[in-house]
Formats: sequence, C-alpha cells, structure tokens
Amino acid sequence: MAYGAPGTPDFEVLDEQDVAASEEQSGAAANEEERLDFFIKRDGVEFAGTHLIIDLWDVCRIDDPEHIEKSLCDAAVRAGATILSSDFHVFTPNNGVSGVIVLSESHISIHTWPERNFAAVDVFMCGAAKPHKTIEALQEAFSPSRIGLTEHRRGLSV
Repeated sequence: MAYGAPGTPDFEVLDEQDVAASEEQSGAAANEEERLDFFIKRDGVEFAGTHLIIDLWDVCRIDDPEHIEKSLCDAAVRAGATILSSDFHVFTPNNGVSGVIVLSESHISIHTWPERNFAAVDVFMCGAAKPHKTIEALQEAFSPSRIGLTEHRRGLSV
C-alpha cells in the first residue's frame, strides 16, 4: 500500500470457536474470566491492543466536522469496531477540528490544522478489530499526499 505500513498480520484473538474449545477444556466459568480483557495474542505475544499514530499531510476537507465524523465512523466500521459515541469541536478562527469516536474496542481521534493541511489521527483498538483497515478509509476521505504511520502494541504483558 502507498502508506508503507507493514501488511496486516494475522491476528489470533479469542473468538467464538476459541471460546467453544476452551469451554470444553476448562468449563464455562473459567472461560468467561479469560474473555473479559479482550487482549490480543499475535506472534506468541499478548497485548491490550494496537495503537496507530497516523499523520496525514496535504489533506482536504479537514475543516468540515460532519465530513470528519462520517469518515471516522466509516473507518471504524471497516475495521470491524463497534461505535458507542462521538464528540467533535471546531476551533476558531482557523476551523481546526478535534474529535473522538468512542468504540467498544477503544477509540479513533483526530486533530486537524487546516492552515497547514495536516491532520493527526490516533486509532487504538483491542479485541478482534483490525485497526489497519482504517487507513484506506482515511485515504479516501482526506486524499493525503503523504501518510506517516507508527504502530505501538499497548499493554504488553511481557
């Protein structure tokens, strides 16, 4: 992909099939306790979730809060996340926007600088959500000429 992010790795997340197998082995009560934290297991490492720090340069429509909210909601849906709420604020005089989409899996937030054609986006997701799938939605919504991407694993349990 154009943004240079590593390919989306396969995730090993406790899903319904894992739950059924676990219930057979250890009983339903023990399994429910394991499911409560929605930690991810990937490449033999357990962690809370993936946090993407995304810088969008030479972007368009970053002074339009309705477009931004719709675009971030679309990104969340594409990632398989569950939207709980949203809140956005427009700053004057430059019409910069700060906002957040609160997810069951965590959040997507944005801060825009229209006078610099720059937007800073944070995507943090746990569980079965696929945060890298938000990037294509951001590209379509804001048409950046350049994307900076940093990935962090939050809550490493090592």
